[in-house]
Order: sequence, then structure tokens, then C-alpha cells
Amino acid sequence: MGVAAAIGGIVQGADMPDAAEEFAMQQIHAVADQAAAVDVTIDDYIELLPEHSREPARRAVDTAAETAQSAVAPFLPSPVIAVPPDPGIGESLPGAFTEPEVVWSAEESAVAESTVPESIRRAAGVVASNVAAGPMPIGSIAVFVPWFTKAGGICEGITAPVLAALYSVENGFRHGATSPVSPAGARGPGQFMPATWARYGKDADGDGKVDVLGVADSVMASGNLLCDTYSQIDQWKAEGVVSGDTLDLTLAAYNAGVGAVREFGGMPRGSDDYENQTRPYVAKIRASEERFTSILRLLQNDSGDVGVRIVQAAVRYLGLPYVWGGGSVKGPSSGGFDCSGLTSYAVYDATAGFILPRTSETQWNVGVEVPLSDARPGDLLFGNWGSGGPGHVAIYLGNGQMVHAPTTGDVVRIAPIFENMKARRVVS
Repeated sequence: MGVAAAIGGIVQGADMPDAAEEFAMQQIHAVADQAAAVDVTIDDYIELLPEHSREPARRAVDTAAETAQSAVAPFLPSPVIAVPPDPGIGESLPGAFTEPEVVWSAEESAVAESTVPESIRRAAGVVASNVAAGPMPIGSIAVFVPWFTKAGGICEGITAPVLAALYSVENGFRHGATSPVSPAGARGPGQFMPATWARYGKDADGDGKVDVLGVADSVMASGNLLCDTYSQIDQWKAEGVVSGDTLDLTLAAYNAGVGAVREFGGMPRGSDDYENQTRPYVAKIRASEERFTSILRLLQNDSGDVGVRIVQAAVRYLGLPYVWGGGSVKGPSSGGFDCSGLTSYAVYDATAGFILPRTSETQWNVGVEVPLSDARPGDLLFGNWGSGGPGHVAIYLGNGQMVHAPTTGDVVRIAPIFENMKARRVVS
């Protein structure tokens, strides 16, 4: 693990010839492949111990792994972390940024009104408490959900899933000091231009400041702006001034300005900006709207169902980088999760103590297999089959979707299930 981390850090931080970089990456994969076998061997040995000794042994192994990573870390260059992609679309956003340490306060998500379901407040609170322990990319949807819910009730035309889809496209749910500034000067998670923010920015969470970089103020400003625009476009349609789907045109106006919609009598067209930015922007939001409907429904579910709780635990970390060997029952480590680290954490958190083995191969031996057609949210999905068993594990969301930590260079995301995956119910 230490060798792979060191080589990886050097590759990320050095300007080396392509041939040298390719050789280094081959060494990383070779070390990683060997380490996976060692990991399986350790798990096998632990299973041979008396039952009362297994959990202390697992904790000792986790502690040793984290100690090794901490020992290597001071000698590595700062990693370059890809911009968190849209978890509802499965496509990476352009560009990259280096994420500094960010500490979220629990109060940031506690300002939601009491009508917001406890599951949402709990999700945001757990993210806040975990992040306080160390650096973490800003990319979690959880802290936004109470405000999407509230802003989605301002008017009939703008719903919480629409807002969630828009924010995923605008900024990948990033907020605070690391929120990127667009070339045109738009800022914050809602990407507001100064003049628009001066009109719509309000102190929505009662913290005494109007913060374009914050969650609450930005989301509520977006909700009010979109609702005003939606109403204006409806009026123009009634007057015969514009034509087209009202929501499509409202989203286009958020990107290109309502004046452009009025000028073209509908969807802006012709220029490169309109054809290559505004139209794909609208299409991407509308295409992911249904997926975010499912995500928000799961996060808002207070049924107490253990499968739903497993999903909720995993979805809190959308946008967190994949880290080989990362994660345990205690949460992310070294800044992220690998596939089985995410499932280990989510199941443990949802059950208040059920511990899975640490690898996808050994997790396959827990619980009972169920037909994929009978899989329920929270069941584990296994794929990438080889001679030693499954090489990947994910968590089923429903409707052919899963949440997983895919691979190096990627992040925790929602994606369609792989071909030939098998389902297993590890808890019921």
C-alpha cells in the first residue's frame, strides 16, 4: 500500500515523459494486484481466529494500514483531485482543482426547519462530524437536501429534484471557499453573477450574513430566481412572445439570461455559447431529474428500513474520491473509499455494528444471494468476476442504479448497474 501510494504521488506530482509515466502506472497496478491478494489472505487468517478475537484483529489491521498511509503521506506531493463529476450523469466535468482542508460545522445543516425529515438532517450531520476529522472534497449532496426540499416548495414549476440536478451540473455540490469562479465571474454553488446575487441573495439560514458561497443562501436564491423566471416565461407564452417547454426555457434562462430567451422567442440558438453550452446544459439537467427524484426520495425516507439506511449512509459521500484501500467501518480514510470500504462503512453505519469482511471477494460470502430482479435498495451488487470471485462491489439503489466507488481517479457516484452483476442480501 505504501509503495503504491508513493509511486502514485510521484506520478501525480511530477512532469515525466509518457513512457516513464506508463511504466510507473504499471507498477502501481502490479503492487495493487498483489496487495489485494495479501488482503484476502489476512481476512482468511482472521476468520480462523476464535470468534471473540476476530474484531480486535480486524481493528489492529485497519490501524496498521492507516498508520502506514500516514507515514507515507508527508513524503508525497499534494494530489491533484479531479473535479467531482455529476453523480446523476456519470460524466466528468472539465478541469481539476486541488482541495485544501475543509471543515464543515454541524450547524450548517442544522438550520433546516423541523418539518425536514430526520434522515436528511442526520445525513448532513454525519457528514459534518466526519469531515471535521480531516480533509474532504466538497461534493456531498446531503447538506443541500434540506434546502432543496424547502426551495422546491416555493412554486409549482420548480421542484427539489430540478434544483438538485441543476446544482450537480453547475458545481458538483461544492460550496465554501473552494467553489470555483466561472470565467464570467459567477460564484458559489449556484454560480451567481454579482448583479443577480445583489437582487436575490438573502440571509436564508439566519446566520447574520448573505453568503454566495454558502448552501442555504444560494439554494433559496436559486429557487426564487427560477420561480420568478418560470412565471415570466409562462406569461410570455400566454402573450405569444415565446414558445417551448416552460421548464426548459427557465433552465436556459438560468444559464444564458432571460433576455436571451425573450430575444430568440424560445430556446437560445445560433451562437457557439448557446449551441454548445446552453442547450446541452438544459438537456443534462432534464436527463438527470428522474435520478435525483430517486436519490431525494431515498434520503427523505424515514421508514427505518435497514436497506434504505444502507443507501443513505453511502449517498452522503457522493463526490468523495476513490482511494485504493480507503475506508473502514469508521468512515473514509486517506480522503476517500474504495469499493468494499464504502460498503463496509454503509452496512456498519446502517446496522449500528454489523461488520463485513474487508474485500469484495469475502463480502460475497455474507448473507444470501437473491435474483437481480428481486434486489432491493441496500442489497450489495457484485461484478467484475474473476477466478477468485468478484472484483467489485456496489450498493443497489433501485431502478437499475447503484452507488459505488468505481476506480482510481474517480469518485463515489451513482451509475447504472454493470452487466452480469449478482445481488446479495447481507442484512434483512
